[in-house]
Amino acid sequence: MSPNGSDRSSRRPVRRILPQALLAGLVLATATGCTSEDFPRLGMPTPVTEEAPRILSLWQGSWAAALVTGVLVWGLILWSVFFHRRSRTKVEVPPQNRYNLPIEALYTLVPLVIVSVLFYFTARDQTKLLETSDQPDHVINVVGFQWSWAFNYLEPVGHLSAETETQKFAQNAPELASIPDRFMEAVPENADGVYTVGALDDRDPDTGNPGPTLWLPEGETVQFIITSRDVNHSFWVVPFLMKQDAIPGHTNRFEVTPNKQGTFMGKCAELCGEAHARMLFNVKVVSPEEYQQHLQDLAAQGQTGFIPAGIEQTEAATNAETNQP
Repeated sequence: MSPNGSDRSSRRPVRRILPQALLAGLVLATATGCTSEDFPRLGMPTPVTEEAPRILSLWQGSWAAALVTGVLVWGLILWSVFFHRRSRTKVEVPPQNRYNLPIEALYTLVPLVIVSVLFYFTARDQTKLLETSDQPDHVINVVGFQWSWAFNYLEPVGHLSAETETQKFAQNAPELASIPDRFMEAVPENADGVYTVGALDDRDPDTGNPGPTLWLPEGETVQFIITSRDVNHSFWVVPFLMKQDAIPGHTNRFEVTPNKQGTFMGKCAELCGEAHARMLFNVKVVSPEEYQQHLQDLAAQGQTGFIPAGIEQTEAATNAETNQP
């Protein structure tokens, strides 16, 4: 067989495979179920808080940086494959280069620039997302425990007597003693509070989704104080686009302003034991009037006061809290 005939026969399998590969890529690109509105979020759910778009923007920027890097790497690979491939007619060894300064400078400096830019935007956005106000509209203590969640609503509900209302009830509540004083400064002085305690067999009465339900008011600032009573957990409301760890002996917090009504899924994002996969909860964002009515309903059911927030802080954690500004 002539050399030309051999070349043609060797190219035939490639011609047969190429259309199949293109078809497979088209199927993968179109079978994901994403609409034109979903695609710009690159897999992220629709944000439901005022803070979440900042996280979404960081996510999209990371993808853009990854795409630029990929295009650069793929381009160099293809350039090497096509322009430095072995000749069909010449068999001599191509020129050997020990090093190429421009290329070496490129693959050293470009990753450094990419990492530096990502670090800057991540640090900037993290600092902004973890900012908390001195007087939020609402303060809720989220308590993680094996294997469910409890929610202490740290605000005035009005079930105390007139004599007790004049005291700093929440600050003096023994159930909240594990929370550092600086976290309690945002809690109203007359907060008598109500609570919800979850169980593995709980379900939201409206959606039927598993787990207890945390109620939040739309358009009002909510500060979460995150604690744990046993092991490490992680409080993750999926469409908030962020999570915060619940660590025994240490207190975390963050703040959001929900801007979309509905019931949303939450879960523990830290492997915490046997029933970790069932440690689910719901977040129901309602109008401020419905939120206040829910607190009154909890009080009418006798769920007044607070449940224990967590374990006492270790000496190291206490010192860390004291050194915070």
